[in-house]
Amino acid sequence: MDWKSRRITAVIENALLEDHATRDATSYACIDPSQRASATVLAKQDCILAGIGCISRILDVYAQLDGAVTSHYEVTTHPEIFDGIRLHPGQSVAVIRHNARVILSCERVVLNFMQRLSGIATLTRQFVDAITGTGARILDTRKTAPGLRMLDKYAVRCGGGQNHRLDLSDGVLIKNNHIALAGGVVPALERAHKNRRGEQIIEIEVRSLEELELALMHGGEAILLDNMAVPDVKRAVERCVHEERRIPLEVSGGINLENVRAYAETGVNFISVGALTHSAKAADLSLRVAPM
Repeated sequence: MDWKSRRITAVIENALLEDHATRDATSYACIDPSQRASATVLAKQDCILAGIGCISRILDVYAQLDGAVTSHYEVTTHPEIFDGIRLHPGQSVAVIRHNARVILSCERVVLNFMQRLSGIATLTRQFVDAITGTGARILDTRKTAPGLRMLDKYAVRCGGGQNHRLDLSDGVLIKNNHIALAGGVVPALERAHKNRRGEQIIEIEVRSLEELELALMHGGEAILLDNMAVPDVKRAVERCVHEERRIPLEVSGGINLENVRAYAETGVNFISVGALTHSAKAADLSLRVAPM
């Protein structure tokens, strides 16, 4: 993750502005402006770490917004602490040494990012672990928090998942509403082949074995099996094995930790799970501050 990219910098800046971090009334009222402090980010549960790089970047962006920060910060971590590792309760993630007011003013923004991203990474790893040995891969979706897609999808990678489309320009995926408006599976595929840009693969969503046949007959290059029961998914996999061309198969809809392995064992290539980013529980992290 390029934490200094323009897009990520804008996200961090907006988070600090939203919290009026440079106008922290409580820290201004209670803390001496020259006070320095040491703050330790701690894991309070088993989780997968994601977002550690945000700490330094948040402090940098805060200094730019404030314009009056003169002291220098130090963020130290153990060499074995990095995004993607498994943390245990009580484990230290990072230590920040800086002006006390700045630490307090940035505390919530730091934790908001790290808790969300680590929560996504943790849930993703649970899905990845659940299908170990099957050959299937866990994918994310575009069901991300508005404005946070780059970060949410980065967290999925930290958890061992793979990114699907980053945005609407990143591939052709014909879904049920496209099919309904185009007049059916066949006209939707015909138009897609005529109008697609470059060499983008045309993936189409089907909800029955009958629609699968239509998609295969009319140029579907990848198939998304949506809300299909495990037995039907297995039949779809067996049907596509007989195709001369390789047809990547993805399954989605109603996937959870209880049934994901059953879907993976059908032989599908990909399993997309919207819950990775829209329903992940924030990881329990804390930031403990002490005077220096």
